[in-house]
Amino acid sequence: MIAKRIIPCLDVKDGTTVKGTCFVNLRQAGDPVELGKAYSAAGADELVYLDITASHEGRKTFTEVVRRVAAEINIPFTVGGGINELDDVSRLLDAGADKVSVNSAALRRPQLITEIAERYGSQVCVCAIDARLDEDGWYCYVKGGRERTSRGLYEWAREAQERGAGEILFTSMNHDGTKQGFANASLATLHAELSIPVIASGGAGTMEHFRDAFLVGHADAALAASVFHFGEIPIAELKNYLKQQNINVRIS
Repeated sequence: MIAKRIIPCLDVKDGTTVKGTCFVNLRQAGDPVELGKAYSAAGADELVYLDITASHEGRKTFTEVVRRVAAEINIPFTVGGGINELDDVSRLLDAGADKVSVNSAALRRPQLITEIAERYGSQVCVCAIDARLDEDGWYCYVKGGRERTSRGLYEWAREAQERGAGEILFTSMNHDGTKQGFANASLATLHAELSIPVIASGGAGTMEHFRDAFLVGHADAALAASVFHFGEIPIAELKNYLKQQNINVRIS
């Protein structure tokens, strides 16, 4: 059985890690490189870095952050934010990233997923989906969760897989930052409909929430931010707890 992964997520704005609730009310959480080093030492399986502003100047700042991270950590890390074309992918991979995460740009132009998979391999392409459960169902959102699209969560996830995405990173906007647990029913549906790994994101507040994401939602990995950034759940303790729940995790 493939081990379940624990993935801290670092949202980077102007070179600093930030965290909000339901995509707003950002507060600073520390230096992204130092946090990455600490997570690597603590036993995190991977890291995700997201450039949440991704302006032209921000991209320059972020590329330098990626270089610094690559020089300091020895676990895989994914980067996303402002990736619109293959040149952006090359820039980040050359800086040391292992994978890239595409979101809004892929919804605007789904062919981008195909191009990344064909050029670099599916293992490099993570399709991030920010979705919200509205009155008429789960819909994908872009522009940092500010704009709803016409695409439903499940049909877009299926298309992303067909186009070559190697993983789906599903963030429930309803759950993000609330610490009330992951969107397990929707995770289970994604697991049933897809053959590629699904990463759960949005809602982690307790160790039991991670357990449920794996046992109820059948997620392949669980991603969180604030509970790690602010020391609420130490990664080593979390992994030991999951091991006791008969969940296969790597203990360093």
